[in-house]
Amino acid sequence: MNDTPGWASPGSAPSDGPQPGASGSADGSGRPADEQDAQPQGNGVKWSKEQPPAGQWSAPAGPPAPGQAPPPPPPGAGWGAPPPGHGGYGGYGAPGGHGGHGAPAGGYGHPGYGTWGGGWGGPPPAAKPGVIPLRPLGLGEILDGAVSTMRTYWRTVLGISLVVAVVTEIAVILVQGLALDNLRTQDLGDPNATPGEVGRAMAESLAGSGVVSLISLIGAVAATALLTTVTSRAVLGRPVTLGEAWRDARPQMTGLFGLIFLLVLIGVGVTAVGALPGILVAASGEVAAGVALAALGALGGLVVALWLGIRLSLASPALMLEKQGIRKALSRSVKLVRGSWWRVLGIELLAGLITIVVSAIIVIPFSLVAAASSGVGLGDFVDGSAEFGWTYLVVSGIGSVIASTITFPISAGVTVLLYIDQRIRREGLDLELARAAGVQGPGPGTVAPGS
Repeated sequence: MNDTPGWASPGSAPSDGPQPGASGSADGSGRPADEQDAQPQGNGVKWSKEQPPAGQWSAPAGPPAPGQAPPPPPPGAGWGAPPPGHGGYGGYGAPGGHGGHGAPAGGYGHPGYGTWGGGWGGPPPAAKPGVIPLRPLGLGEILDGAVSTMRTYWRTVLGISLVVAVVTEIAVILVQGLALDNLRTQDLGDPNATPGEVGRAMAESLAGSGVVSLISLIGAVAATALLTTVTSRAVLGRPVTLGEAWRDARPQMTGLFGLIFLLVLIGVGVTAVGALPGILVAASGEVAAGVALAALGALGGLVVALWLGIRLSLASPALMLEKQGIRKALSRSVKLVRGSWWRVLGIELLAGLITIVVSAIIVIPFSLVAAASSGVGLGDFVDGSAEFGWTYLVVSGIGSVIASTITFPISAGVTVLLYIDQRIRREGLDLELARAAGVQGPGPGTVAPGS
């Protein structure tokens, strides 16, 4: 028997009423016929002495009246025995099951409690107060839930994404226009530059690229934090304003930034450790062997970093929604992903591929228009001599803003819904969500086998 709140067991037959089919009398009471007339008339069930032939009773049309024992069901199609290994689903279908109440065998077909046999239809649908049904989700339902959140609450979702994307892109354009672009045009594109000047320009260029990546990461973290709150409310069918999302996410923002930077540090550190032996070999004089070993080690480090990244990929929603610290969020992610690593990897890769394709569809046309309007040709991109003027940066930045406004909700929504799905499969979160949404929780027929 499942004792989880929200599950109701079928009513069992009263134990003190007369039972049909008992031996000793024509009416099944167990007493001689001459003694039955002397018994007072109570509220029990009175059976006719002339019973119809066995096997001609039909299934009851509804629940039995109070105090009346239901007649045994026929062995025909529609009632059926429980599937192997379920043991009567908590004893409901086995004699003496459910605490010895003696529910009739084949109780799976009782109207209102679902059925395993054929003829009564499938289980009742799961409750769906918001953008997803409250049951284990499939890949299509996770993607559809992320898109439905953006479509249903588009004012809040697109408002958050647009504000974050605009602020982030303005900072990126300023860095590229004032620092990074000047370095490329003055030193890296100059064939007469000395090796020292090229080295310094390359180091400064890498530093500028790091700053751009840092700004983009900060914007992505901020968008993820706010959109996590919106998606979690959308699951319950409750809208949330931009101010409410900010008030709910603000206490966890510092922890989320620390978590993301820690994940980036872990990935970079693991990759660097893998490449370190090759670097040491190259420094000792064996340049060719060292480079090959470093490349092989870096590849192995990337594989390990990917494995760790998937195991820790649900730490962000765990930190935001459970109000946990960084360490606890990491352990929660490991627990939720355990046994589902390949499934989580596939969903995350597909969501990433979708965002990349959508971004490319939007950004590439804007980049071509920006290049044409600023006089930058394709050859300039190839040889690194392109001069990214303000016209190019602004036009291409507009495309980046549009792409980020659309892709932020998809990536954040998939991660949050994947986290919720893993908790439904492992912890029965669907029952808590149903109670929080004020709807009837899913019944026994809605539980996916093996989930």
